[in-house]
Amino acid sequence: MKTAWTLVADEAIARILEQPEEGGDLIAVEALTDPDAHAREADMKHGPHGRRAGGGTAPQATVSAADSERHQHAQVFAARIAERLAQTLQEGRYGVLHVIAAPRLLGYLRKALHPSVAAVVASEQDKDVVHESLAALTLRVPALSTLSRGLS
Repeated sequence: MKTAWTLVADEAIARILEQPEEGGDLIAVEALTDPDAHAREADMKHGPHGRRAGGGTAPQATVSAADSERHQHAQVFAARIAERLAQTLQEGRYGVLHVIAAPRLLGYLRKALHPSVAAVVASEQDKDVVHESLAALTLRVPALSTLSRGLS
């Protein structure tokens, strides 16, 4: 049986979890963090409110400089996560991957994943649940929740 990992991530934290061979709740393997993410959130509250797009007299949408920076940092973090997943796949540490990530980060991850990692992705969910308990996350993984219900 191939080792199954679950990646649970948002734009600041990525938790890599493993399905134990004997069953039960997922167990933590490692975590990646972007410590600047929380600092940037605080800065955005006191930063510029945005700037007008275009110069006409008609109402225009506001483009926030902070939002643009947040997207760039999320892309960099997604690339870092993807690099780690590629490295650990090459080391043979897992053979199946489930991904549960905040919607924006999931999009960036899809673009950043190495083809070899993308080939072992068994399921994806666009949910921001990185702070949920291991028991709750176990129920979110399709293969594991089916096993859990079958054992009950």
